[in-house]
Amino acid sequence: MTHADLTTNSSLQSSQQVQSRVSPWLANIIYPLGQYLVLPGYFREIEVRGKEYLPHTGAVILAPTHRSRWDSLLIPYAVGPYVTGRSTRFMTSANEMKGIQGWFAQRLGGFAIDTHKPGIGSIRHSVELLHQREMLTIYPEGNLFYDGTLHPLKKGLARIAMQAVSLKPDLDLKIIPISLNYEHPVPKFRDRVSLELGQPLQVQDYQQFSSKTGAEKLHQDLTRSLEALTTSA
Repeated sequence: MTHADLTTNSSLQSSQQVQSRVSPWLANIIYPLGQYLVLPGYFREIEVRGKEYLPHTGAVILAPTHRSRWDSLLIPYAVGPYVTGRSTRFMTSANEMKGIQGWFAQRLGGFAIDTHKPGIGSIRHSVELLHQREMLTIYPEGNLFYDGTLHPLKKGLARIAMQAVSLKPDLDLKIIPISLNYEHPVPKFRDRVSLELGQPLQVQDYQQFSSKTGAEKLHQDLTRSLEALTTSA
């Protein structure tokens, strides 16, 4: 491990603690409601393509585009307990952790990050979750965009992924790009929605490079994957 890795690790250890959890009693209510009542009742059709790319075990980062506040319900619908037997943790913007939405998010695996000044605590918690072989959702664009266009990705996701495998070289970490597409920019009642999962990016493949170069190449490959999924939608 390099001096830079040791310094980063020391900084992570001394950072403000961030936690997330999934409340069993709330999950046992919300997930069935969302899966069988709320989402099928609101949307006319929900199409999920590329399920064969989804790992059912091991450390996973889900990297979806962010087009609506419905996204955080549709992701568990497509990849959650009724599909993989797993709940996903969510890194989301501080703005989306406020009010009633924030109350639910905090109890269903969500934790906040300041997208303008990311705190070390959120990064450290993300790495911890991946070391525990959890499934973690990070919106790589950093914010919610209604125009259906892929916006420049933040570099934090790639850096978190590289940090996780740097500290645990045997970690079999995969990144799954996901494109969400709604019939209208602001989803309307009885709209169609589709989710397309792309081929996994194997983070260990980037360990042959330096941390900085590996993170940059991973960032570029994730951008290309999401561009291809968005274009094909």
